[in-house]
Amino acid sequence: MSAEPHVSRRDFLKTGATVSAGLTIAFYLPSRLAERLGAAPPDAAFAPNGWVHIGTDGMVTLTVDKSEMGQGVNTSMPMLLAEELEVDLKTVRVGPTPENPAAWSRRMGTGGSSSVRTSYAALRKAGAAARVMLVAAAAQQWGVDAAGCRAEHGTVVHAATNRKLTYAQLAARAATLAVPTDPPLKDPKDFRLLGTRAPRLDTAGKVNGTAEFGIDVRVPGMLYASIERAPSFGGKPKRVDASRANATPGVKRVVPLDSVEAARTDSSVAVVADHYWQALTGRRALTIEWDGGANASLDTARIDAKLGELAGHPGVQARTEGDASAAIAGAAKRIEAVYEVPYLAHATMEPMNCTARVDPNGCDVWAPTQGQSAAQRMAMQITGLPPEQVRVHTTYLGGGFGRRSEPDFVAEAVQLAKAMGAPVQVIWTREDDIRHDFYRPTTYNQFTAAFDAGGNPIAWTHHIVGPSISVSKGNTPRNGIDGSLVEGAANLPYGIPNILVQQTIADLPIPLGYWRSVGNSHNSFVTEAFFDEMARAGGTDPYELRRTLLAQQPRHLGVLNLAAEKAGWGKRLPEGQYRGIAVAEAFGSYVAEVAEISIASDGKPRVHRVVCAVDCGPTVNPDTIEAQMQGGIVYGLSAALYGDITIDAGGVRQGNFNDYPVVRMNEMPAVEVYIVSSTEKQGGIGEPGVPPIAPAVCNAILSATGTPVRRLPIIQNGKSRIAMGE
Repeated sequence: MSAEPHVSRRDFLKTGATVSAGLTIAFYLPSRLAERLGAAPPDAAFAPNGWVHIGTDGMVTLTVDKSEMGQGVNTSMPMLLAEELEVDLKTVRVGPTPENPAAWSRRMGTGGSSSVRTSYAALRKAGAAARVMLVAAAAQQWGVDAAGCRAEHGTVVHAATNRKLTYAQLAARAATLAVPTDPPLKDPKDFRLLGTRAPRLDTAGKVNGTAEFGIDVRVPGMLYASIERAPSFGGKPKRVDASRANATPGVKRVVPLDSVEAARTDSSVAVVADHYWQALTGRRALTIEWDGGANASLDTARIDAKLGELAGHPGVQARTEGDASAAIAGAAKRIEAVYEVPYLAHATMEPMNCTARVDPNGCDVWAPTQGQSAAQRMAMQITGLPPEQVRVHTTYLGGGFGRRSEPDFVAEAVQLAKAMGAPVQVIWTREDDIRHDFYRPTTYNQFTAAFDAGGNPIAWTHHIVGPSISVSKGNTPRNGIDGSLVEGAANLPYGIPNILVQQTIADLPIPLGYWRSVGNSHNSFVTEAFFDEMARAGGTDPYELRRTLLAQQPRHLGVLNLAAEKAGWGKRLPEGQYRGIAVAEAFGSYVAEVAEISIASDGKPRVHRVVCAVDCGPTVNPDTIEAQMQGGIVYGLSAALYGDITIDAGGVRQGNFNDYPVVRMNEMPAVEVYIVSSTEKQGGIGEPGVPPIAPAVCNAILSATGTPVRRLPIIQNGKSRIAMGE
């Protein structure tokens, strides 16, 4: 990722004030950063990107423009504000997510592990500005020098007399003052909240059932819809017999959906009813003759063959150092390998759903979405309404993992609400969710490593062949390189003198999307697993070789050493248990993981323990970091063990957790997380825990069996690749 642009404090803070309601601090993104984030420059159309409101009741309301999908932003972002504002966290509440994304100063979306790191400075500065104004208001009221006053626990104290005024008492006066352009920020050594374990502010609502997820939305007069979609990619309904569906009690109408760009709705037929079960029953009564289209004969075997054939031709160079070809030609020894990874579905626990209403007052969308801006644009396209008349109400998300950044499920609800003249809630089944996803790409990877006479690696080549997420969304990759296809590979951190990384983009009709940790999820597996093959071929301990080749990468090396130390690398394990290690950088954070496994008589591995070390720069809430590492590990472990989307007759064969399994509670290893104390540049935390787990487990299998796992998943159709000798 490129470096963040420099933004001065003076350039950052702007203000708006509403005296009657208390103190409101608004802040915006200056043009350089706004352009980076895809927002209109403020001088073109000013819109605040967030604001803080302190009421005359003393409560602080923070507007958060990110989606809460379990990653903890509705706690960590209030912590940033509360730290500088000098208030107790319990007095901060999160206001509703802004309903008009087009009027926001940056594109509204949650992804790329970016929520905290792109809001860290903004929220601290907003809190600091409010604190300075409240102190000034107190000094003004007392007729004293503000330098003799301090803020603490939601009050301002006059040091000489110990007089106190609460923020509630000062809010109205503070709102009349000028906003400081360069408010002083606290020294990190004085933090009392940041870096401490704070209880999640959304726990109570999730426990008592008051937290509203998308599937919980209820609107007066609401109807429900269930949608039958084409069984093959690009398929369309040739003939629809809706007579039995229309005769189903409660069914209002059968509605063929129109073509909407990027939404795949033209291959769908919806059944709308009074209740969800009636809609689903009516859908099952439909008789549809499908035209499979051009992809009707596509299957996984053909896809694999195409990728393998493309690998036989030179690709576009994504990284070149030295002369890898010459080094390999003159090497004392070399090894080669092919690694393959499958398509993967997101499989969020809450299936896709959306509620929409289109009436003379405009369009309202209630959605568990990661992409409010995209959802609004989709609704505008369908309704023809201007942005100020399209309101997006963001609910809690029952998991996102990148899937909910797509607007396809929003398009369905808006189309149906428009057609029915009533609010409509669309609910997907689990089978809909898995068979009509935007999938993580499959890739085919050719490796060569070469050694000198002393067994030291001198060359590394990697040719990645796979479909492009960017191309699938109608974009043209810059210089022919899809960054998401090579991330985690082109930035290989090891000090090998000759490196060549190539990419070949395959044209395949499977819809693609951003899956938790994106390209790092597959490239960290293939590179870190091949690294262990290389180490063993050179007669070197994989951990020790990593240490040697990461000598110029202190953050990689730091987490690697910490994970190895805490796992007891080199110490004897119980009989029949083995270790594997892997390290990866993703979204600005550095993670190393050690997996301890055993292998049952049927060849299936059991992961007993995972030790994780993470360096994400300055920490906000260690509890959230631990939870995200744990969640990333179980998500990545599920994919490594079981994740496999296969294609047959042009469509996805899997449909539910019986044939697309995830790790069950009794399979979950003990997970230990160790956080590096760091003042380096801040990284993200939602995704970086995923990439190292698959190679750590597979490297442990290599240690146990001497045979590498070069194709995921480890367990396919209930059978272990280890037992099958693959």
